[in-house]
Amino acid sequence: MKVYKEPSWQLETTGVDGNATLFGVNIFDYEWSNIGKKARIVSPLDGSIDLLPIYSVLIDDKEHQFVCEEQSNCVYNFFVYKY
Repeated sequence: MKVYKEPSWQLETTGVDGNATLFGVNIFDYEWSNIGKKARIVSPLDGSIDLLPIYSVLIDDKEHQFVCEEQSNCVYNFFVYKY
């Protein structure tokens, strides 16, 4: 099978502290666990590359992983690993 595109960390949503919808829920209502790995993220603001921690959250008995970066004071970008 030929693969044309590799999965990568992509910007999924942006939200303010306490209010950001990710995986269909307000992600701030759930406990985040740092999995001990880092992701290479290209900032959508200036194209800089950062190594940021990967978090895991359990929603309805399903584990989801994401990366969060603070874009500005109390404004966050959320990235998910997808095609």
